[in-house]
Amino acid sequence: MRERGRLDLTGLGREVEAGRIDTIVTALPDLYGRLVGKRIDADFFFEEIAGHGMHVCDYLLACDMEMDPTPGYAFTNWESGYGDLRAVPDPATLRVAAWLDRSAIVLCDACDEASDQLVAVAPRSILRRQIERARALGFVPKMGSELELYLFRDTYAEARAKRYADLRPAGGYVEDYHLLSGTFAEPVIGRIRRQVNASGIPVEFSKGEWAPGQHEINLRYAPALEMADRHVIYKQAAKEIAAAEGCSITFMAKWDERLAGSSLHIHSSLWTESDEAAFASDPKALPGTPLRGSDTFRWYLAGLLAHARELAWLFAPTVNSYKRYRAGTFAPTRIAWSVDNRTAGFRVVGSGPSLRVECRIPGADANPYLAYAALLAAGLDGIERRLEPPPAFSGDAYRAAELPSVPNTLSGAIAELERSDFARKAFGDAVIDHLLHFARTERDGFDLAVTDFERARYFERI
Repeated sequence: MRERGRLDLTGLGREVEAGRIDTIVTALPDLYGRLVGKRIDADFFFEEIAGHGMHVCDYLLACDMEMDPTPGYAFTNWESGYGDLRAVPDPATLRVAAWLDRSAIVLCDACDEASDQLVAVAPRSILRRQIERARALGFVPKMGSELELYLFRDTYAEARAKRYADLRPAGGYVEDYHLLSGTFAEPVIGRIRRQVNASGIPVEFSKGEWAPGQHEINLRYAPALEMADRHVIYKQAAKEIAAAEGCSITFMAKWDERLAGSSLHIHSSLWTESDEAAFASDPKALPGTPLRGSDTFRWYLAGLLAHARELAWLFAPTVNSYKRYRAGTFAPTRIAWSVDNRTAGFRVVGSGPSLRVECRIPGADANPYLAYAALLAAGLDGIERRLEPPPAFSGDAYRAAELPSVPNTLSGAIAELERSDFARKAFGDAVIDHLLHFARTERDGFDLAVTDFERARYFERI
């Protein structure tokens, strides 16, 4: 059954003919996980774009947060003249954009203009490659994103004018599960929930989170590519809905050092082509735990643990990401697995067909295509090599100094990825070189900046 708000090209044509849709938001996910693209007249979309795609400058996959063309990429550069790539709409992503006026939205794959092949360094292409690896082994990966955010009573323009200081959170106290404070935020959070749900992105629930103004809206799990698409469209919609309500939202991993960070908890599982839960087939007891899981589950889990540290940048891509990793904050600092234990990097939950692994390492700033691809690459390697996980951890992982740690700086995560032979084997040299250059550019930009912290600390007293 097609979810409410989903469209195919025929259905879109009917909506256009009836005058209910006149604009197609045609979007490409970039390396940050942002949506970039064009708003296209509906008639022109059908006449010129739907089958062929639209031209966009290839610097969109080789620029920084400020949209500056970044020298040093092999993919595109000043020497090559920054040509075009084709952003080809994927009809499977077509849906009503219920939060916008008379609009639909479709996501695109990046294709090389000359060869017509997928651009290898595009985030959707990177995830597609790992999904294809899984299918070659007989598996269909499914994912679920749990995203946390902060809601403010300031508009984005007001926040910019304040230089993002002294903002007004939508709540006045710790809101975790509080229904009263949730009611106060409902004009925005409720609108997000309803309009995202009406846009073919099924929502499970919303709830207050740990800090003032912090909330979580959970989406229903889906096959991996579909879930990543839902994730980025949801983030775009949430920000635009908040703006329409005179508010703002941030998905920064750590917007204030005094408050809890915002996480992206990723639930992952593998299924067979006949939609049977691969983690539950022929289950065996896992020693020292009440769990029963398949060999596939055990090997997959072992792969996640084996490669989490070297793939950490794909979970935590910004300087700010690493401010979130603090003991006692429900953000993991240690790489371990445990049964329903929120202090560990990997929390195993569910049973039978619902058995799955929750990766708690990413923050809300992660690019879901890259984070999902990292989990799949690691888990599939565990299956291929039949790796065995260590015993389940029990207790407070924050205090377990014997466990390997999550890298605590962007430079540390870059160094782990730089020396990872596994990452190059799983993703290819061109992709890893591209991602490393992107990561180093982000790090170097921060290293050159003079921050408010430095001015407050040194201006008068040094």
